[in-house]
Amino acid sequence: MEKKDNHYSGLQLWMLVITRVLIGWYFLYEGVSKILNPNWSSYAFLLDSKGIFAPLFKSLASNAELLSVVDSLNEWGLTAIGLGLILGLFTKVAIVCGVIVTALFSLSHPSLIGVEYMLPATDNAMWIGKNIIFILILILLYLFPTSTNVGIDRFFFRKK
Repeated sequence: MEKKDNHYSGLQLWMLVITRVLIGWYFLYEGVSKILNPNWSSYAFLLDSKGIFAPLFKSLASNAELLSVVDSLNEWGLTAIGLGLILGLFTKVAIVCGVIVTALFSLSHPSLIGVEYMLPATDNAMWIGKNIIFILILILLYLFPTSTNVGIDRFFFRKK
């Protein structure tokens, strides 16, 4: 279900754009901080996985070649998603990738009652952690697009 015309009020448009840019900043910062840290690896995060997909995530950590691929995808993927959202460039692709990556994070470390992780928690949530909220915000941004109004996408996807 795609919206044909984006007839938002000025306030609606700018609040959606600000939300897109802020979420983009979060992804960009997460990616760049990993790229700039030569000691960063997803190894501990993957080994600390709980839930139904824990065996898959732990197997990724146990294979050095796969771990290298996961690390690169994580670093550069987060960075690209962030830039796409901030700049309004290929925004739909950035949003879909953002949903997938964030869902994988959530599946690796679900907010379950009584489950404790080795790594420090970034939120104290029961069932609904920040990743679920990010996914919902990204879906909202997909359903209410702004990059063809405010963003580089407007030059690529302009209506004739």
